[in-house]
Amino acid sequence: MLDIGYSLSPRFPDPPQTDYRRADTHSLRHDLFSGDVYLADTKADREVSTAWGWVPVLDFAWALCSIVESIDSDPRGSRAAGPQRAELDFTESADRMLFERRFGWVDVEADWMARDEPPLTFSHSELRREARDFLHDLIADLTDMHDGLADNPVIWDLQARFPRS
Repeated sequence: MLDIGYSLSPRFPDPPQTDYRRADTHSLRHDLFSGDVYLADTKADREVSTAWGWVPVLDFAWALCSIVESIDSDPRGSRAAGPQRAELDFTESADRMLFERRFGWVDVEADWMARDEPPLTFSHSELRREARDFLHDLIADLTDMHDGLADNPVIWDLQARFPRS
């Protein structure tokens, strides 16, 4: 079973003068809501996680949803024999999280994992569902914490682009 989660960093708080209602896409994706993220296989008790404190959490959720869609671009879907790959790069470092889909399964690994450590593997449908749920749960948490964020048109567009499954 897949669990996707986050924690916000107290070391990198958002600027107090931020008008969340009018924050642009760049600010929402790169300048606000810093913390750490993880993808965990709860059955195998393994995870891929960051521990840097500066990962833009909303950007991670947004990018993860986009990646899940991009590795589903083959019209043969889960019958496609060739691998479909994507990577999520972290802008403040050279580290990447790598995704490879074969048939209906997605392997997830990261540059910072040990070389002999196997990737985490999830069904594509589970990863898609959980990524979208994570995005919507994160947005709900953030809008509870930050006045005006729920009224931001960028957030409305994001929720419409990746509806809950």
